[in-house]
Amino acid sequence: MTTLKILFWICFFLVVYTYIGYGVLLWLLVKLKRIFKGKGQPLNMPEDEALPHVTFLICAYNEQDVVDMKMENTLQLDYPKNKLHIMWVTDGSTDQTNEKLKRYPRVKIAYYPERRGKTAALNHGISLSTSEITVMTDANTLVNKEALREITKYFQDPTVACVAGEKRVMARNEGETAAQGEGLYWRYESTLKQLDSEFYSTMGAAGELNAILTALYKPMPENALLDDFVMSMRMVDEGYRIAYAPNAYAMEYGSANLHEESKRKRRIAAGGLQSSWWLRNMMNPFRNVAVAFQFVSHRVLRWTITPFALVALIPLNVLLLFMNAGTIYTILWALQVLFYLAAFCGYYMEQHGKKNKWLYVPYYFLFMNLNVFYGIPYLKSHQHAGTWEKAKRA
Repeated sequence: MTTLKILFWICFFLVVYTYIGYGVLLWLLVKLKRIFKGKGQPLNMPEDEALPHVTFLICAYNEQDVVDMKMENTLQLDYPKNKLHIMWVTDGSTDQTNEKLKRYPRVKIAYYPERRGKTAALNHGISLSTSEITVMTDANTLVNKEALREITKYFQDPTVACVAGEKRVMARNEGETAAQGEGLYWRYESTLKQLDSEFYSTMGAAGELNAILTALYKPMPENALLDDFVMSMRMVDEGYRIAYAPNAYAMEYGSANLHEESKRKRRIAAGGLQSSWWLRNMMNPFRNVAVAFQFVSHRVLRWTITPFALVALIPLNVLLLFMNAGTIYTILWALQVLFYLAAFCGYYMEQHGKKNKWLYVPYYFLFMNLNVFYGIPYLKSHQHAGTWEKAKRA
């Protein structure tokens, strides 16, 4: 019985620490850092003449439906025109994407007829960038007008090699479970990224909006499934930091439904497993204790051990109940049953087109963890290719 109890509490600790405990501990550490070192001086926005040249890079594959929307948004960015260079990398596109882009004289089109995936497109595009800073964004996202000014000010810090913008998820219609679940997740993620950045470094940048010092970019393997994460974390591994810019944000619609959202989640899960292995040296606390602590706590546990610990809690708790291990295990079993019932009710209501914000939280939580298991066969089938099927947006 003792062994079962130890295993149970290890799994319990992993689940609670990964999803709640790390955020609480990080918040406390940031508070302590502010007490002893202060919050730091706010960065001033540079004058126009001091702003660096920026290449605004958009990788696209068959995005003819969003070209005009994206270009209208891009041309409204508040940044000196002579310092903003717009580049679209359209490798492999077979629709009217290139023809539509030719209507915009400020756009440089980088095209290669073969579709090799987003990582190959990034390698291609950044190799052509002559700007000090390259800002990357997705074709289907809308960026706020002040984003580039907000991003570039963080590069005044010589320790910063990458800046992560904020991702915001929109729903076209009220009650869209996929969009609401994804939006809730990203609000929590944004809070963690802000705390990560203040403690030492944000753990990875999202492809919706991020920027790098172009000279520090190193071409990535074309089979990288999380190109944005690997690219930015490599820079952290080299001793630089990723800063978080909450006032620079990219907005996009959530997935059309949870089936489409699952396509994204299983790819991200597979990419998480892949990048955890590729970046495994960063888990060594003797290299950089802060990076090891943040990387393992915020990323690695979610993608590797914790989903298995979550599943293991069920049989371990049942066995301890049958062995009359104590009242605490009865209480925890009751709480587990209530949680899974709430998740099932959330699933049932979503299937019948109904909405309850209290029920889709446990449902979406289990949905995310389930896709970690789907990510394992996905990684096996995609380990030699960087292309994937895009999830349909709402």
